[in-house]
Amino acid sequence: MESSPVKSRLLLVSAAALFSTGGAAIKATALTPWQVGSFRSGVAVLVLLMALPEARRGWRWPMVPVAAAYAITMLLFVIANRLTTAADTIFLQSTAPLYLLLLGPLLLRERIRGADILYMMAVLGGIGLFFVGNESVLATAPNPRLGNALALASGLTYALMLAGLRWMANRGLGASGLAASALGNLLACVVALPLALPVHSFHAADLGVLLYLGVLQIGLGYVCLTRGIRRVPGVEATTLLMIEPALSPLWAWLIEGERPGGWGMAGGAVILSATLANTWRHAKGRYLSSDSEPGENPPALP
Repeated sequence: MESSPVKSRLLLVSAAALFSTGGAAIKATALTPWQVGSFRSGVAVLVLLMALPEARRGWRWPMVPVAAAYAITMLLFVIANRLTTAADTIFLQSTAPLYLLLLGPLLLRERIRGADILYMMAVLGGIGLFFVGNESVLATAPNPRLGNALALASGLTYALMLAGLRWMANRGLGASGLAASALGNLLACVVALPLALPVHSFHAADLGVLLYLGVLQIGLGYVCLTRGIRRVPGVEATTLLMIEPALSPLWAWLIEGERPGGWGMAGGAVILSATLANTWRHAKGRYLSSDSEPGENPPALP
């Protein structure tokens, strides 16, 4: 049974809210980043395969590099969150559209237009703000410089995944974002597992965090995303999903008492504002010229 338009939008808001809690939850366990990355993805892939039939369909060999890029993104996200603030991590990972534009001419034969250059300059300026000042070292962010660099790299690997999905779709290979996410989580679990073992200390609180991350933050988040996105135009869905980077610093502050630096917040505001403006600019030419089709935006960042 199809969801109503209002229910579909509420599902997307719920998905973004669940995704936004990832940074705070990752910081809430004493497990190593490799353990969190491996075990979280292991739980998540089981939930995705059981709950979403779409995640079980369309697995093909050409999808392996795409899923590998996503697996690296997942692991970089976890490691970056343990080194820098949740705000810096999600803001810098949100630079993926910039890399996607740069990769377009090389991988997808897509031209960069004049207006795209303005967007790219704005995002580059926002990135620069993260590195102009000295980020304060916090208990929850012991190495912000390295963490910011890894978060920036995760934006590139996520863009590689999206470019790969579009490349496969353009060649009729039936690429599925959910299938790639499921395979990516499986690869992340397997690749990180040797570095996650042995587990010297494991408490009930750690188990609770892992179950929350795998079952609710990723699993339920993707269920809400998949169910909600079907009846929401792509540009509106993209806008609603930007709740994720907006809420992520709030959860980290409420749960961990983490206060991001002023330069990072300014850079994040520039990146998100530029991305939102660019999304609506593209909407005028892409969605308004033909009936807006639901679900054309890329999968969210968990």
